[in-house]
Amino acid sequence: MALVLLFVFCWFIGLANATFNVTTLSFDEGYSPLFGHGNLVRSPDGHSVRLLLDVYTGSGFISSSMYRHGFFSAKIKLPSDYTAGIVVAFYTSNGDVFEKSHDELDIEFLGNIEGKPWRFQTNLYGNGSTNRGREERYSLWFDPSKEFHRYSILWTPNNIIFYVDEVPIREVVRNDKMGGDYPSKPMSLYATIWDASSWATNGGKHKVNYEYAPFTSEFKDLVLEGCPTDPNPIRTLSNSSTCTDTDAWLETRDYAVITPKSRSAMRRFRQHYMYYSYCYDTVRYPVTPPECVIDPNEKQRFQDSGRLRFGGSHRKQMRNARRKRRSRPTSNISTEQNDM
Repeated sequence: MALVLLFVFCWFIGLANATFNVTTLSFDEGYSPLFGHGNLVRSPDGHSVRLLLDVYTGSGFISSSMYRHGFFSAKIKLPSDYTAGIVVAFYTSNGDVFEKSHDELDIEFLGNIEGKPWRFQTNLYGNGSTNRGREERYSLWFDPSKEFHRYSILWTPNNIIFYVDEVPIREVVRNDKMGGDYPSKPMSLYATIWDASSWATNGGKHKVNYEYAPFTSEFKDLVLEGCPTDPNPIRTLSNSSTCTDTDAWLETRDYAVITPKSRSAMRRFRQHYMYYSYCYDTVRYPVTPPECVIDPNEKQRFQDSGRLRFGGSHRKQMRNARRKRRSRPTSNISTEQNDM
């Protein structure tokens, strides 16, 4: 077994050493603070940013534009030591514009007690379908708090791919039977850190311990590639054809092509590191969702699924986080441009 895991680890290391051909942006070129401004710390050169969570507030940033399809990526380093109850999220959403019919694509890192590894999940919503979460949960072949790793979301009219470094870990192919559950409206890119004590670690058994605060997540080498659109929802939907050329360009990019080698790596990742998939959760979904492709081996592995707890859409989570935020003295930490 140890030799098998070593082989799998080396396989991923070899594939992850490849790099996508992307152009990175400085913070001011593509992003704006979202909340917890005093806990958002930009580097002197503006190409990296720290997000902090303390007893007063978490923090986050948002892309300056909305995008109709695109590739969203960042190198991220997570907090270390005791991180129970913490969620660091890298996701797309349009909940602030389409309040009752929003779309969302999530990568959420779920903290853990000291000595236990970080876990994370991917998810998607379309057209306000928040009662139909499509979560998958995984562990990693490395410690994400020790060094930076790239996490990415590709969203096209035809498919969605989630990446860790250059390893694809999940692909959702658009299916007509999904209808509006497939994200279709322009979205912004978000990055946040916040207190999710009610569900993130062992279903809420372990809470955030602020004796370890501040908790710091770091982001650098930020990437936004796609079609920026008008934030007005009526004009945006009426001008959807303007992104046709960009959509075609996205399909030609190296991150849009899953080669036989990378598809094999995706299968290996899912075999060794995925520990939950909604497709096999018969408690939540007695009828299998239409986009699921059932693998008999995976089905046997996940036959006891259905006992995990989930936090739901970021739109509701962010609203609750802001409502619970305590008042605090004004801080100028975000303008001091501290070293990172």
